[in-house]
Amino acid sequence: MKNKIKLSLLGIFAVSQAMMAQDTLRISKNDLWQKASENNLQLKISNQEFKSAQADYRQSNSLFLPSISASHTVLTTTNPLMAFGSKLNQEILTASDFNPTLLNNPEVTQNYATKIEVVQPLINVDGIYGRQAAKAKMEAYQLQTERSKEYLQLELNKAFMQLQLAYKAVKVLEKANTTSEATLKYVENNFKQGYLQKTDVLSVQVRVNDVKNQLQYAKSNVQNASDYLAFLLQEEMTGKVYLPTEALENAIAVTSLTATLSDNRKDLQAMNKSSEAYRKMMQSGKMSFLPRLNAFGSYELYDTQLFGMGASGYVLGAQLSWSLFDGYKTIGKSQKVKADFQKSELDVKQYKAQSQLELNKTNRQLLDAENKVNLSRLAFEQSQEAQRIRKNRFTQGLEKTTDVLLSETQVAQKELEYLQAVFEYNFTQQYQQFLTQ
Repeated sequence: MKNKIKLSLLGIFAVSQAMMAQDTLRISKNDLWQKASENNLQLKISNQEFKSAQADYRQSNSLFLPSISASHTVLTTTNPLMAFGSKLNQEILTASDFNPTLLNNPEVTQNYATKIEVVQPLINVDGIYGRQAAKAKMEAYQLQTERSKEYLQLELNKAFMQLQLAYKAVKVLEKANTTSEATLKYVENNFKQGYLQKTDVLSVQVRVNDVKNQLQYAKSNVQNASDYLAFLLQEEMTGKVYLPTEALENAIAVTSLTATLSDNRKDLQAMNKSSEAYRKMMQSGKMSFLPRLNAFGSYELYDTQLFGMGASGYVLGAQLSWSLFDGYKTIGKSQKVKADFQKSELDVKQYKAQSQLELNKTNRQLLDAENKVNLSRLAFEQSQEAQRIRKNRFTQGLEKTTDVLLSETQVAQKELEYLQAVFEYNFTQQYQQFLTQ
């Protein structure tokens, strides 16, 4: 009967393992960017913002390209002036139409007019500066989009390393769980033989339960890390987890621990471009007081029938317009744009100072992280040696059970601390590169 129960339990375990295998998706670091670049919502939002700014810039082509329109007008009138003018345009006037009676009381007159009109801007100084402002704005959004890609790459690397760390923590705690269960089995055998007390068995059982609890939390962290990575990749991960194909690095590669801020950083360039756009808008506001020169022309067709072409004529000309006063609207707009420009310059200075402050902090954090890695590695090695000595003494009856449990707890704790220190150093190093690239 016991054998049957064992077989059934083994079968359930095998099925559960198969289900876990089906719900586990293997992923490599090289796959991350390809998936994220296609699906990440933040990147899509940044791309749409750039396209919007690009469309604004394309609208400024109207400064150089003509505006062409066409219309067809149908008119029925008994108005003396309109009736006489319609006939004149249709080129159907006769001597009888100059009869005062007909001029004062014309019959119902119909007029069908087709008109094609062209307006060509020649001089529009404020519009030129406005176009330059739109171009600077477009370039700012393009740089900001590229910076968003760099930040996403950083966040993907961090999420992937967190997933690696979570799996490594599970592995460490599984090893600790195996060790604690072996210790429990050894203590129970010695207790049955009368070499140990019940309190020793209970102490080991408490340790076993603690490790199992920590192991469960570690497995939950695997799911949490998978969910966050799926969020960045914009994938549905209900009931599934990612399994990294590369293991967490157990060592660090020390590079330059200090770095300097570069003006070529994409977000700093974007801020400068944004300030440039405000400066061009301010100049455009000043130039709006200058006159504008436009050329225009039209070709017109008139007839008594719909879409007829009985008579035609054209008009060519140029117009110099100058807005002398519009109720303080232009002056107020110029003052507002000037204030926005000055604010943008202050924003650039503040953002650059904050970026330098963050870089200085990161440089110090990298130094601290390297020191932490070295000390935690040493502590881990020392805890392993202490555990080995205590176990040997325990089997000889020269060490207390509580001391052995303490050494086991310390080994697992120090290994996890060392792995966490390696993770912190590697991410801080990548963050430093992000702040300087």
